[in-house]
Amino acid sequence: MEAKNIVKEAVAKRAPALRELHHKIWESAELGYEEVQSALALRDFMAAEGFAVETGVAGIPTAFVASYGSGKPIIGILAEYDALSQLSQQPACPTKDPIPGQEGGHGCGHSALGTGSAAAAVAIKDYLDATGKSGTVRLYGCPAEENGWGKTFMARAGLYDDLDCAFTWHPFDNNAAWTFSSLANVSVKFKFFGRTAHAAAAPQAGRSALDSCEIMNVGVNYLREHVIPEARMHYAYLDVGGTSPNVVQDHACVHYFLRAPKSAQVQEILARVKDIAKGAALICGTECVCEIQSGMSDYIPNPTMTKLLYESLVEMGAPEFDEADGELAAKFFHSLDDELRQQVVNGLVKRYGEERAKEIVAAPLNKAIDPLDFNIVPVAGSTDVGDVSYVTPTAQAMIAGFCIGTTPHTWQVTGQTDSSIGEKGYLKAGEVLALAAAKVIDCPEMAAKAREELVAETGGVYNCPAPDDVLPPIPEGVAQRAKEAGL
Repeated sequence: MEAKNIVKEAVAKRAPALRELHHKIWESAELGYEEVQSALALRDFMAAEGFAVETGVAGIPTAFVASYGSGKPIIGILAEYDALSQLSQQPACPTKDPIPGQEGGHGCGHSALGTGSAAAAVAIKDYLDATGKSGTVRLYGCPAEENGWGKTFMARAGLYDDLDCAFTWHPFDNNAAWTFSSLANVSVKFKFFGRTAHAAAAPQAGRSALDSCEIMNVGVNYLREHVIPEARMHYAYLDVGGTSPNVVQDHACVHYFLRAPKSAQVQEILARVKDIAKGAALICGTECVCEIQSGMSDYIPNPTMTKLLYESLVEMGAPEFDEADGELAAKFFHSLDDELRQQVVNGLVKRYGEERAKEIVAAPLNKAIDPLDFNIVPVAGSTDVGDVSYVTPTAQAMIAGFCIGTTPHTWQVTGQTDSSIGEKGYLKAGEVLALAAAKVIDCPEMAAKAREELVAETGGVYNCPAPDDVLPPIPEGVAQRAKEAGL
């Protein structure tokens, strides 16, 4: 039996179990580093499939590695399962209707991402068993992609070092290979400490930490003219030193995100921002402490593995949505903001003409596969998949899991992810990733070529943006809850 059929059969026979797994993750809707029930559901599913599961890796209670097989090639599949705040929504409901008592929701579709990746891992297991070939598959349970850089800490811990390649995916409104990069970033807090005084009677005795923050921000805003145009520097006050104007503030804190196309560029900008902070402290006579929270490297789409993943997507085809899916998608499409919806319609008309655009809007689900194109402009956001891509050749797919025009981080994504639309997306993702892995198992030489491409790009060097003394920001009580749950 050829690889395609083995993979399709492996995913299809587990569809009911995968549906149950997905709903457990979706309804748990746990934020970054708090995904106790989500990680537990995935751990139990993989263990039941015969995988050896190590939990609590990289010092993160909700991170795990599930392994099956032996020998080379060693293939990693990346799973995510963290939710977002403020995006609770009833399943398959096209009108905004949060679930009572639930604040979080899978508004970026990570419940589907985790489930689809698990589907891929077990399908690869079946391929290894059916063929008797050498190979190891690992499912990496990666928490806190949205707000905590889980993969960054896992990469720093060396968990991806011996991989021959890694595959992952993300639900979107299209079907394509992810051929573009993302921005590297660093998250850093600048804490200033001064001296209180009566702001009217003895201002000379005070040393204002708040003034230091404000002077720092002025300096950084002037810096914008003298860094690369692609850089992004944004900040928020976390502490303004109190609420009394007549007391000189002796403490204040500002939080910065610094982004650039490459990790090395971010580090150069960070060094200059640190100098500005030192200057602001000197001007006001305060002290400054710089605390790096973490960071993410830019994503490097590996040419060989990305082409391989694209070929697997074409071979497996896009999700097979039916008429009922189209009708539900149309309802979600009409729930979008008027301006956004009109922009989507205008784009469809420009690309396909009015008649075809009307047909698409009537059932706005993407059944096509975008051409392979490595010349797409890099995305303005960041992802910790970038840190994996610096360590091992990595490829990502985008699979349609919600209606055309839906943007991530919305309640519409939450609602569609736990519907027949989302289900067909994550099942197809499982097939595509597993077929790509099977091709590497059949031809390990491709992994060697991919490694040569990665070394040519990075020099074989990965500098983790999270210093060794920076620990994952695990919320208080999570470790105990994970222990009690059996993780």
